[in-house]
Amino acid sequence: MAAIKKAIIIGGGPAGLAAAIRLKTQNAVDVTVYEIRSELTTLGGAVNIVPNGLRLLDRLGLLDELKALASSAQGLQLHSLRGSVLVDVDLGKWSRDKIGYGFMRVLRTDLVQLFMRHTKKHDIPVHFGKKMMSITETDTEVSVAFSDGTTDTADLVLGCDGIHSAVRTLHVNPAAVPEYSGIANMFTILPTSRLSEKNCTIAPALHATLTHTGMFGVMPCTASGDQLYWFYSREVQVPEGGNKEGWQVFGDKEIQSFKDNLLELVNEAQSDWADQLGEIIQKTDTIKFYPIYKMPAMGTWGTARCLLLGDAAHAMPPHAGQGTSMALEDVFLLSRLLEGTEHSVTEVIKEYEVVRRPRVEAIATTSVENGQMRKNTSPWALAMKENAIGFGFWMYKMTGLQSLGVGMSQKEHIYDVMDEPIWSKRSM
Repeated sequence: MAAIKKAIIIGGGPAGLAAAIRLKTQNAVDVTVYEIRSELTTLGGAVNIVPNGLRLLDRLGLLDELKALASSAQGLQLHSLRGSVLVDVDLGKWSRDKIGYGFMRVLRTDLVQLFMRHTKKHDIPVHFGKKMMSITETDTEVSVAFSDGTTDTADLVLGCDGIHSAVRTLHVNPAAVPEYSGIANMFTILPTSRLSEKNCTIAPALHATLTHTGMFGVMPCTASGDQLYWFYSREVQVPEGGNKEGWQVFGDKEIQSFKDNLLELVNEAQSDWADQLGEIIQKTDTIKFYPIYKMPAMGTWGTARCLLLGDAAHAMPPHAGQGTSMALEDVFLLSRLLEGTEHSVTEVIKEYEVVRRPRVEAIATTSVENGQMRKNTSPWALAMKENAIGFGFWMYKMTGLQSLGVGMSQKEHIYDVMDEPIWSKRSM
C-alpha cells in the first residue's frame, strides 16, 4: 500500500469535504480538514450537479439526502423575450436511461451543510479559522504551519482551497495565477413567495433568455421550488486597475445599469415571459457581481507530497456545469490510485496528473466555448442567432441525435472516472 496513513486537507468546501469523506471511508486514511473562514460560508448561489457527479455523490452515500434538498432541473428551455420557446429539451433523459442519473441544482450552502453532516458522521475533524502560512516537505512527511502558531504533520497535503488557493500560491505552483475569462455574472437567490401568484411558478428546468448583451437564466434550486436562482451572464471589460477594489466599484455600477437596461428590454418585449422576468428582477433587492476567472493550463498540480484538487488546480468557467462534478472526479481518482498499490506517494501524484489532465482539459475547453453565447451582439444578430438555434435544435430532435447521445455534452455526462485506465493498463 502507498504509505499514506494521514492526510491534511486545506479547504472546507465541497472538494475538501468530499475528499475527507472518501479517503476516510474508502482508504482508511486519517484526515483532518482546515478551513480559513471562521464558520461555514453562506457565499455563493446554486450549484449544478450533472450525471457524472451525481453518480459519485451516490457512491459517497449522499444522494438520497441531496434529493430532499435539490431541484431535479432536468430540462433546458431557451426563451425569446418576445415570448416564443426556441428550445425545449430534456437534458437528463439520455443519461437517466444509460446510467440512472439526471441533473440537479442545489443551493451551495445546502450542499456544504450536507457534506458537513457526513464529516461529523465519520468523526472527521474540521477546524475553522485556520489560515495556512507555509508548507514544508521532507522525504518522509509534510508539515503545515498556520497563522495561529500551530502546525500539523501528515503523509499528504491536499489543496482543496479554491481558485485563490494558498497551497498553490505558497507552495505547489506560485507562477500559476487565475486569468479573467472576459465574462462576469450577476446572480442572486429569490424566494418565490415574493412573486405574484401569476409568476411564482417556474418549472424545474434552466430557463435561459438571450439578449444582445448577454444571457439571463432562472431556475428553481430547492426540492420544493420555493427558491429561485437567477443570473445574468455577459461580456465585461476589466475595469481600470483590475484589482479587487476596482471590481467592487465597477460591479456596483454594473448591477444598477443591468437592472435598468434589462427592465427596458422586457418592457419593450410585451410578452408573458418578459413580464415574468421583469417581476423577478423588480422583486430582487440584493444582486451579487462575480467576474469569472479560470486557471490556465498549469505545469504541475503537485509536488512530492502535495496535490491540488478541484478549482485550486483547474478552475474553469461554469458554462459546462461541471465544476463540482470535476472536483468529485478528482477525489475518486485519487482514492482509486491509493488502493492496492505499492507505489510511493510521489508516484501516485504523478500518475494522478497523467490520467486526469486530458479529461480536465476537454471539459475546460467546452466551458470556454459555451461562454461564447454570452458575448455582446447587435439586436439584428441576436434575432439571427435565435432563429439559427431554434432551427438547429428542431433538427437535432427530428434526426434522433438526442436519443443517440450526440451533442449537448451528453457523453461527457456518463463518463466514469473509475473506468479510466491507470498505471500500466493505460499504455495497453
